[in-house]
Amino acid sequence: MNKSSVRLTLLSACLILLLMPLTHAFDFSKLENEVTERTLPNGLKVIVMERHEAPVVSFVTYANVGSVDDPKGYTGLAHMFEHMAFKGTTTLGTKNIDEELKRIHIEDSIFMKLRNERNKGRFADTTLINELSKQYEKARKSAYEMVVPNAYGTTIEREGGVGLNAFTAEDETVFFYSLPSNKVELWMDLESERFLHPVLREMYKERDVVAEERRMRIESNPVGKLVEEFLSLAYEAHPYGIPGIGYMSDIQYYSRKEAKAFFDKYYVPTNLVIAIVGDVNTKNVLKLAEKYWGRLPYKPAPERVPTVEPKQAGERREIIEDPSQPVYLVGWHVPDGTNPDRPALDALCDYLGQGRTSILYKDLVKKKKIAINVGAFTGWPGNKYPSMMAIFAMASAGHTNDEIEKEIFKGVEKLKTELIPQEEMDKIKARAKASFINQLDSNQGLAMQLAAYQTLWGNWHEMFKELDRINAVTAQDVQRVAKKYLTKNNCDVAMINTTSGS
Repeated sequence: MNKSSVRLTLLSACLILLLMPLTHAFDFSKLENEVTERTLPNGLKVIVMERHEAPVVSFVTYANVGSVDDPKGYTGLAHMFEHMAFKGTTTLGTKNIDEELKRIHIEDSIFMKLRNERNKGRFADTTLINELSKQYEKARKSAYEMVVPNAYGTTIEREGGVGLNAFTAEDETVFFYSLPSNKVELWMDLESERFLHPVLREMYKERDVVAEERRMRIESNPVGKLVEEFLSLAYEAHPYGIPGIGYMSDIQYYSRKEAKAFFDKYYVPTNLVIAIVGDVNTKNVLKLAEKYWGRLPYKPAPERVPTVEPKQAGERREIIEDPSQPVYLVGWHVPDGTNPDRPALDALCDYLGQGRTSILYKDLVKKKKIAINVGAFTGWPGNKYPSMMAIFAMASAGHTNDEIEKEIFKGVEKLKTELIPQEEMDKIKARAKASFINQLDSNQGLAMQLAAYQTLWGNWHEMFKELDRINAVTAQDVQRVAKKYLTKNNCDVAMINTTSGS
């Protein structure tokens, strides 16, 4: 056996040995039995797990709504609620709620007049638009005078809270932070109030922030443009093809009225999961949940997106000419995150293009030096509906996307004809298990994953089956999914070809 083989064998053994104590430390049967769930009469799912190692509690509110649910003409609305997440309520964040609501009403009414005039296109009265614009800015300023800035965040920080944050993705919107264990009732009160009596204050100001975010992330960013073009190429029907941040015209168009309607439809108890993990008493938590969250009225859960992306009939390609360096992106349609083939696809991605030991990194970056980076990933842009497995690469100086593409497809075809060696499969599984377990190494990680599995699978118990799904994957499974999904007719390619910029 040569030195290289010896090093690989030792690395594989070390990974497995390192994983053994992690797996042992997480006695999954014991952990699973420590979780309690309750569905309130209004449909809200509550998940509680007691962990008394430290006097802290992590809270996660998981809303089953994301940018995939944006209404037509109002793209980016789900993302807007990430910016509006902690603007406060009728009792928190205002100097005088009655006066503030009056001023908000004036702000809204002037904006709608301005929007209606702008909608007339070339027949619009520019003099009227200029006058309404002045009135609108004045009304905005007047409404903002009633706001107590960052009142929600300041309150949480004052009470010992940490990690206050939120994110919006294609499938979900999540709010989370941690508090001392004697502040559970405070969280119940504040968090439920945000869903019971929200005030979408400073919305037009935040809308401007989102517009600027789009300019920076997409319109002024070649890679951002590439990603947006790729997804619109890959999805002709399903809303996964629409950018989560929204289109600029939509961002500048929607009003507080549309935002409130979106909130009323999706932020309902039947579409929410709250997960609480830490130094708590389960009976007390459930009692408080009924007291505070039980105030939210029942509404039926909104329907899933009914649109199914038609089967692709042939390869699609998009080329962007830009002065930036060459960038290459290829993807294939794959099933949703609960499909039995997904663990094998995850293993395929790991072997093909995740990390410095992957075959594409070793070939393109280390050996041939035609790329400065390469990576493979699956479950993009979401997991709730059929999504994409993709490979991304940046060519190094003096090299082209054609060279990149040739080597990527060579690696893909090799997976269809040659089985991954067993020692490589062992390392892939070890990395997958370690990555999964690392997500559960904190109260917040456990709360996040419990809520995520409950939302995606409809059953948090599926979280405790993840290691079994990983262990069950074989080299034959990886080869099978490569042959099944990584086909020419199922393929989409987008790239940036460098121009002189003239």
